[in-house]
Amino acid sequence: MEQEARETPSAGDEMTDIVVVDLESYVNVELDIEKNSGGHDVSGITQEALLQNEEEDEDESDSDDDSGTDHFNIEKLGTQLQRCERHAGVDSSVPDTFQTSHLLFYERFKAYQDYMLGDCKPSEVKAFTADYLEKVVEPCDWLALWTTNVFDVLVEVRDVDFKDLKACVVPVLPLQCDTRGCDLTEEDMKSLLEATQHKVPLQELDMVYEQSGDFDQTALALEHLRFFYKHIWRQWDEEDEDDDFDYFVRCVEPRLRLYYDILEDRVPAGLVAEYQSLLAKCSECFQQFSELRSGLSTDSDSELDNVSMVEGLKLYDQLETFKRKLHIIENPLLRYVLGYKGNTRQQCVQSRGLRESGIKVVHVVTASCSTVQLQSLLSDRLLPLCSSEDTEIQFHRDPVSAVDSCHQGDVVIVLPGIYSVSSSIFLPDSITIEGFGLPDEVVIEKKNKGDSFVESTGADVRLSNIKFIQHDAIEGILCVRQGALNMENCVLQCETTGVIVRTSAHLTMNMCDLYGSRGAGVEIYPGSVCSLVGNGVHHCKDGILIKDFADELDVMPSITMENNVIHNNEGYGVIVVKSNDVELHRVPVDRSDEDPAGATAADKQQGGVPDPPLISTASTSNLSSSSSSADIQPESAESNNSTEGGVASTSGRKWQFSRQLSRNKETSCSRAVQDLMDHQIFVSIQGNQFRRNGMGDFGTFSY
Repeated sequence: MEQEARETPSAGDEMTDIVVVDLESYVNVELDIEKNSGGHDVSGITQEALLQNEEEDEDESDSDDDSGTDHFNIEKLGTQLQRCERHAGVDSSVPDTFQTSHLLFYERFKAYQDYMLGDCKPSEVKAFTADYLEKVVEPCDWLALWTTNVFDVLVEVRDVDFKDLKACVVPVLPLQCDTRGCDLTEEDMKSLLEATQHKVPLQELDMVYEQSGDFDQTALALEHLRFFYKHIWRQWDEEDEDDDFDYFVRCVEPRLRLYYDILEDRVPAGLVAEYQSLLAKCSECFQQFSELRSGLSTDSDSELDNVSMVEGLKLYDQLETFKRKLHIIENPLLRYVLGYKGNTRQQCVQSRGLRESGIKVVHVVTASCSTVQLQSLLSDRLLPLCSSEDTEIQFHRDPVSAVDSCHQGDVVIVLPGIYSVSSSIFLPDSITIEGFGLPDEVVIEKKNKGDSFVESTGADVRLSNIKFIQHDAIEGILCVRQGALNMENCVLQCETTGVIVRTSAHLTMNMCDLYGSRGAGVEIYPGSVCSLVGNGVHHCKDGILIKDFADELDVMPSITMENNVIHNNEGYGVIVVKSNDVELHRVPVDRSDEDPAGATAADKQQGGVPDPPLISTASTSNLSSSSSSADIQPESAESNNSTEGGVASTSGRKWQFSRQLSRNKETSCSRAVQDLMDHQIFVSIQGNQFRRNGMGDFGTFSY
């Protein structure tokens, strides 16, 4: 072949085929030279083709594997999809199908937005879908499995009715099927297909695996159709009175994102259960409403029809209520602000109150202990606590069982050891949990995924001398939903989110050490009361995030911060989130290198330092934490020891920042703190130290 490629064509040939063979890529380039082409240099053409082929090989080797289909490599020809083994390790009479159920979010997103739905309205969904399928689905002569809840049957598709989204099929004989709880014969299948006029829904068909690659697009189209009608489409979508909107933007995208958020454990389990329950209730209500509506006569004035109409109005109002609740959960922003009120188990765990017998129990948690430990425990804690006759002692091997056995007023004493728990710890009663030793000796670790680690709703809960280690919790290492929690001398090693203080909850946190949060170390909601004294908050995304976006239904948070050390956080020491309609004040920037530790911002202003042209609390802020829906990138990112203030802004939205940088390790923040106290956010703030926070000490974020 190579020798043939080097031959020069004679001028007398009417047409000569010169075949250039590249042995590395196995690509054949055929050059047809027309008659009277003797003026062309064939060797030059051959050389140019080879060079071009080499350049293409170099470009392909430099590109990513997922950049597209390589049309120059026959090794990549054939199907690009995986095989789905339907019954691994089990004898099955049906063939394997394409594996299409593991598509990524962006793959489905692109398919629905660019190809299947576009900017269609709810009433146009079926027409757009049919048009998409008609372009990519093979019209006939392919094998598929007709899959239902009770059987899988191999069928041949003879025709596709794209308008009705159905396929005309015939069973492959001899009959190949897998059944679940029933027996299926050829006669039964023929009777079933005759009843359906040999038409089955396209979303019930799984294409049989085929290596040629000719049916990849058909298999993917069936998957997109099946996923859409199973997870995205709702029966009531076409019933929306406001049909003039982009269906993909309003419904498809948020539902698709929610599906993958749930799949990747980014939504609390309680909210997932609530969403599924709402879907079931809404479907049932819609069915009842549809049946009632279809039975009404438009020209009848009978009493029965009047009663049915009243009942129909009630069902309609109920249906609209369910739809609004579903919309709140499906929308990411509304879900974050309004959707989640507590997970299912926490809502079921109610306060047990006092025991009927009136006795109180001391719960001792230990897997094993030495004689010395037992003697020390007896003399130091058990005898003082059990001095009265109405107290008894119970022993447990893990903290969860001890807490679940508690009633109001009980005490849980955890002996030194590392306790691994697999479920959240709920504290609905006023109890005391204390470690018998130093925090590093009494460790409670949650390894598996879940919502929060510790959830407190008791009126007066107390924690002390315990180290909590969190892994993969969605809502944080500790969440105070309601009631009051007093925590002292504890260590909180976070991996995702830190401590959350919900609206109306009270948190007192003294002499604790919190670190490792990917969001804010402490997240404080409007209407909460939070006292932080003598704590260390460090190596988090941000130190303390204060949500002061209270409306007329909420009150501002009430916060005491004294003698805390907030250091080495990636973002800011303290962030206060405010609405843009909050009145903003100007505070001068600390620019002096020779100010004494007690010098105030007002003193510096009198010394001739001009006011910066922005708002301030006591430094700058960034809201790029896990609880924020936006990432803010400031234009300047000076450290805490910088002598110049900076202004950060974003161009996309009207966000405003301010910065007042302090050179002192023990920051007084007098003028800026006074500004915060004027807004009644801080009851007291003094003696705090801020060190090496990446973006600053204090700040205000306005949105």
